[in-house]
Amino acid sequence: MTGIAVAGVTASGKSDLAAYLAARYGGEVISCDSMLVYRGCDVGTAKPTEEEKRGVPHHLIDIFDPDQPFSAADFSVLCEKAEADILSRGKLPVICGGTGLYLDCFLRGGLPEGQPKDDAVRARLEKECDRFGAEEMHRRLKALDPEAAENIHANNVRRVLRALEIIEVSGKTKTELDKQTPQHTCVKDYGVIALGYEDREVRSAAIEKRVRKMFAAGLAEETAELRKNGVFEKCAAAAQAIGYKELFPYLDGRESREDAIMRLTYATRRYAKRQMTWYSAVPYVKWVWVDADGKRKSLENIAEEAARLLELN
Repeated sequence: MTGIAVAGVTASGKSDLAAYLAARYGGEVISCDSMLVYRGCDVGTAKPTEEEKRGVPHHLIDIFDPDQPFSAADFSVLCEKAEADILSRGKLPVICGGTGLYLDCFLRGGLPEGQPKDDAVRARLEKECDRFGAEEMHRRLKALDPEAAENIHANNVRRVLRALEIIEVSGKTKTELDKQTPQHTCVKDYGVIALGYEDREVRSAAIEKRVRKMFAAGLAEETAELRKNGVFEKCAAAAQAIGYKELFPYLDGRESREDAIMRLTYATRRYAKRQMTWYSAVPYVKWVWVDADGKRKSLENIAEEAARLLELN
């Protein structure tokens, strides 16, 4: 086994477990998150603190400014380099993520084959976007492919137009084609666990606790600063990421702080549900439940179960 990966739902303790396992088994952590690569996006991305890193080297964190694009393919290239560096020093690569598509791309050796394209259709859609605006194009997508629209923020114009292009060219939605895409065979020898909750109420409570902790740590102030600096206009990933856009009504004085907390909590709960569904369909994942009998397990208990499944002992 070349390395291990700790995946799973938000607020399940992935960062804590990855650092714990890396410290225990002589490893280094490779962050697999589309937002942790960006400098200045700290509280809203739950970026691990130095204390939370447990003295373990972490790779692919704070490596780009927010106006620089970063894709699954980019991650795969950088992850390969980090993996080689870690292995060259006799250490264990411990991938920790957040972004399932990035991990999948790395482990499977690339993205699935491209979906249908038509440059003429794309050019026309771009002109329509210039004329009618990004919000209108997103509304069109929502009417035609609600599931794709839910996962693509209106500010991510490139992805919105791509989804509309697929519909026009193929006569099928992006969601339909994604489900028909054949699975790649893993080319990487990694043990992969996913952290999840058996009890939905425990998961919901953990998410609300995390959101309140983020607000106490200065989430609103960070969001306001990023907004003032135009980050959300420059960076589609930041504009789409759960953790920032939910605060805009509060920052505009249109709702209370408590309303903002509950808005973000609700959005994060929906995201966690989608993550559970996504990882449940991935064949190479072994689940580790972080709760039992309505309570959260200790980190040590979770680590022992993970180590057993990964055959680290």
